[in-house]
Amino acid sequence: MHFDLKNTFTHSLPADPITDNSRRQVPKACYSFVTPKPTANPKLVHVSPEMLDTLGLSENDAKTKAFLNIFTGNTVLENTKPYAMCYGGHQFGHWAGQLGDGRAINLFEVEHNNLNWKLQLKGAGETPYSRTADGLAVLRSSVREYLCSEAMYHLGVPTTRALSLALSGDQVLRDVMYNGNPAYEKGAIVTRVSPSFLRFGSYEIHASRNDISTLKTLVDYTINTHFSHLVTANTKAEINKQTYIQFFNDVATRSLDMVIHWQRVGFVHGVMNTDNLSILGLTIDYGPYGWLEGYEPGWTPNTTDKQNKRYQFGTQPDIVLWNLYQLANALYLLIEEAEGLEAVLANYAEQKDIKYLQMMRSKIGLSSEEQLDANLIQELEDCLQLTETDMTIFFRNLSDFNSTTPTNGLQIIRESFYDIKSVTEAVKNRWNLWFDSYADRLQRESISAKAKKENMNKVNPKYVLRNYMAQLAIDDANKGDYKLIDELYNLLKQPYAEQPKHQKWFAKRPEWARHKVGCSMLSCSS
Repeated sequence: MHFDLKNTFTHSLPADPITDNSRRQVPKACYSFVTPKPTANPKLVHVSPEMLDTLGLSENDAKTKAFLNIFTGNTVLENTKPYAMCYGGHQFGHWAGQLGDGRAINLFEVEHNNLNWKLQLKGAGETPYSRTADGLAVLRSSVREYLCSEAMYHLGVPTTRALSLALSGDQVLRDVMYNGNPAYEKGAIVTRVSPSFLRFGSYEIHASRNDISTLKTLVDYTINTHFSHLVTANTKAEINKQTYIQFFNDVATRSLDMVIHWQRVGFVHGVMNTDNLSILGLTIDYGPYGWLEGYEPGWTPNTTDKQNKRYQFGTQPDIVLWNLYQLANALYLLIEEAEGLEAVLANYAEQKDIKYLQMMRSKIGLSSEEQLDANLIQELEDCLQLTETDMTIFFRNLSDFNSTTPTNGLQIIRESFYDIKSVTEAVKNRWNLWFDSYADRLQRESISAKAKKENMNKVNPKYVLRNYMAQLAIDDANKGDYKLIDELYNLLKQPYAEQPKHQKWFAKRPEWARHKVGCSMLSCSS
């Protein structure tokens, strides 16, 4: 097993001079060196063949003792120094001060095929940023992260990836719903992979301390390493204010692209704090996420957010904008002029609605643009909320609609209704009116019905990681049976394909899962 190791992050950025692993404030540093906690009896549960290949490893490598030990924190690879990153963040709209990698430890960087990857263990023990926590993770949350990050990638959503899922062999105490009922669960570790784990909060922390020197060092490193198209060989030495504004614009563009994909597939992140937003516009930190079952813009899976619903599905693009404002406030210390930053934010606000409309057009098979499309889409979203209607099944089946027979519309989408008795005559009439309008609009399209169906099936997945599916895999894994993890992993590699042998997963949420913990209610420990 051979890695082409790099150390761009640790060599370019200031380290915490204190090396003991005590909980503390870490000023004027971007990271602290820390060693993963050895595990009692590690065991690999699943490894991604795709990510092995991406990193230049083989399936035989994954079967070695060395692989197991490295990716469960028991062996620190020679010539590497693991570290935890320092960052702050706005949590639920309020500045929370220093946060940092409380249960994530970065192992090393690997370069392969001209791509640089940071490898990070989640659940490998405490760090200076763990505050009152133990830095560990449980099997439940680890299965969810492992499966979802890979599923999102195959859906075409920008995301961090996962290399492996392992049991630590340790028992970890957790209060699942924060209601005073802690219990021991199986400990687990996920190996996350990303070009960078930097977040908005990585910059906010230095700005909050008025540490302009460290802030500039970090922003310049980020631009030179991850946004190098913004600099030429002669400007690398001195990045100017215009470069910072272009950098901010790129971050805004990538973040918008990411969140529009979330809306397209019905993904709800659940905890969009500024420390959980990637500077590269990647989906990061799979905690209390969920997938829309019934189309419900006001739904959030996060019990902590149940009252205010700040991070509900429908507001996700607006929350990204709010978070971008916080990043702009940090970058302002380097630019000292608001105009350029404000222009980027105004452009995001405008593009947000334009991109959302384009995405929704694609979901209903429109390849041309008409002024009244926004009205057609708004009426559709209203209809979807008349009675509980499964988002994934509705849009997938809608591709079978033919504009020459609009009266068949209700029959085509019938499978997506959770309770057919709730589809009253008034509901049917409203839907039939919409199908008439939709049929008229489709008849002004130049593409064939066959091409429309193909286009729709490329953007409307047949299979997503529904919450109950993940919970079934977790329940089996807790009994030592990992077959369902593998089945779902392989199913979700082809989310747009029909996969007839997996048709059972193209189904509405079962009634038993409606109010079950892990299916409808999730906490930040999820």
